[in-house]
Amino acid sequence: MRAAKVAARCVFGMMILLIAGNSLLAQDSGLAFRRAEHLRHGINLSHWYAQVFDPKGYTKEHFDTYDTAEDMALIKAMGFDHVRFTLNCEPMFLRGQADRIPAGYLTMVDAAVRMILDQGLAIIIDIHPDSDLKAKLAADDAAVEQFEDFWRALAKHYATLDPDRVFFEVLNEPEFRDRYRWAGVQARLARAIREGAPQNTIIAAGANWSGISELLFLEPLRDTNVIYNFHFYEPHIFTHQGATWSTNFQHYLSKLPYPSTPENVASAVAQAPDAVNQQAIVHYGLDRWNAGRVQAEIVVAGAWAKRWNVPLTCNEFGVYRATATAEDRAAWIQDVRTALERNGIGWTMWDYAGGFSVVNRENGVSSPDALTLRALGLAAPGVKP
Repeated sequence: MRAAKVAARCVFGMMILLIAGNSLLAQDSGLAFRRAEHLRHGINLSHWYAQVFDPKGYTKEHFDTYDTAEDMALIKAMGFDHVRFTLNCEPMFLRGQADRIPAGYLTMVDAAVRMILDQGLAIIIDIHPDSDLKAKLAADDAAVEQFEDFWRALAKHYATLDPDRVFFEVLNEPEFRDRYRWAGVQARLARAIREGAPQNTIIAAGANWSGISELLFLEPLRDTNVIYNFHFYEPHIFTHQGATWSTNFQHYLSKLPYPSTPENVASAVAQAPDAVNQQAIVHYGLDRWNAGRVQAEIVVAGAWAKRWNVPLTCNEFGVYRATATAEDRAAWIQDVRTALERNGIGWTMWDYAGGFSVVNRENGVSSPDALTLRALGLAAPGVKP
């Protein structure tokens, strides 16, 4: 009997701690909610300091010319309030002494960060490495410890900047299949960031590709100064049609319609080379993707944020523009953007000048894509939405 009473008291104590923890989360997340107001409508700066396609690689010449002060001014003029600055840490990651970030490289990153902040834009410093580093983190505890060292040093370096406008994103699309391991690794990395930058807001996400299902699995960190994020590219068959890095058959696809119906996808079925992948196109039609279906997906993410009383953003969504029709692409973007805003979720479209772009770039000069901007509820400078 005595043992039963002790066990009951332990269970009761655990319940009190859990309730207190949830109450604390609800009470202290106000700062993160206020900071999230700086992240309402943004754009990803891809292929500048991460995923560099220049044959010469990560060079000062590339950094000085790919995106410029004129691009930052244009981003501000188009009505964006923040950028997600994708940063591949690998060129500045010294294994075995990851806290010693090379000064020369860091100076170039500093110049980009200053260029963004000088336009009055908020910035998400998003660690965006290639898959090989993420594979090491998924398998090797020593790699995680070194990554903690890197993040602690980087966060400390930028901790002197305005914490209302400088955000630290733990890791883009972790690619951890083990959700439990990612939960532990993210907690350690967030702690390292917090040790380096006590005031700045952290951006956290679910495992693997950070989709809505991974968000739903996630429980908030103990740190209350955190904004949570997910990526949305559903349905992938539409948003990544024509892409060579996606499911292989999708590189055959072009002009796949949105919204989808069984009737309007019928002519596209023959684009796939075999019956199995043809069936995927048929299913896309049967699923009837439209504004209502997009809203039904997004509302689930919004409900998760309300349950935990935490701010939420979607910092990647978009459509590969090489083979989708401009009108259908714009319709999908508008439906997603509208659903996000309806559910109180800030957004950051993918991307500024890459394959999903919001601008047209020719000879290094960027000009706004008016159709895409209208889909985002924005407008080219001097033009009403």
